[in-house]
Amino acid sequence: MQLDDSRPIWAQLVDEFTRRIASGEWPTGLKVPSVRELALELGVNPNTVQKALGEVDRIGLTTAERTAGRFVTRDEQAIEAARQALAATTADALVVTAAGLGMTFADAAQLLERRWAAHAAPGTDRKDTR
Repeated sequence: MQLDDSRPIWAQLVDEFTRRIASGEWPTGLKVPSVRELALELGVNPNTVQKALGEVDRIGLTTAERTAGRFVTRDEQAIEAARQALAATTADALVVTAAGLGMTFADAAQLLERRWAAHAAPGTDRKDTR
């Protein structure tokens, strides 16, 4: 994970942990790695990881159980909402960038279709509407 100096590290970690959950990298019910493990993996202070995980708990994507650790929620609606929010943020950035470059909607749609074909998982149809 590349950290951006323009944003607080804990906020970037919230985004990263949310992405891991929304993408299924951390599936529902998974025991989340410990604060220490994540701090070592990411090369950041454990207090920063703890702050980020507390926020992920607050937004409902994980739950902390005192003696057992922290687990990814089983609430599929919360995970889908996070997935949609992440995708919307990325789509907004595409729209702003493409419009700023003077592209039309049709140009941007063609670009997205080409990029989708180049990067989407095999078997993922561009017409899927999840």
